[in-house]
Amino acid sequence: MPSIVSIVGNSDAGKTTLLEKLIAELTARGCRVGTIKHDVHGFDIDHAGKDSWRHKQAGASTVVISSPRKVAVVKDAETEETLDSLASKYFQDVDLILTEGYKKEDKPKIEIFRSRVHESPLFQGDQNLVALVSDVALDFDVPRFDLDDTKGLADFVEKTFLSK
Repeated sequence: MPSIVSIVGNSDAGKTTLLEKLIAELTARGCRVGTIKHDVHGFDIDHAGKDSWRHKQAGASTVVISSPRKVAVVKDAETEETLDSLASKYFQDVDLILTEGYKKEDKPKIEIFRSRVHESPLFQGDQNLVALVSDVALDFDVPRFDLDDTKGLADFVEKTFLSK
């Protein structure tokens, strides 16, 4: 199973932007990256009135939308799946899984912290914190990267999670 690393931080810290840059850097190096976005509020990817939406509304518990280049699955879930369960079901073809969120999971975490947006980081002293990306120098006994040091962060991720 590929390594799972969670990008975490307060709301508006820049998690999605950091992920976009890190994914681009890692894929440019030949790494196959999968992502999982955690949404505690729930979500819909289908559109009202479309055929697949109508299938779901009619009572289908699983709907697959397939095209020559993409596959999407909409499946009812009685409980939220764990990261390990999602990884084993859907990510056999990747080298690394990066998540956005999953603050409470017991997985390696890279926190992004912007001093202009929040008062303090969330994960100081957390045993799963493996790196910090920040606009200020903080000593958390983990490697720290500047907000625009995507190459340095990618080097760290590659060495730590892909060299196994």
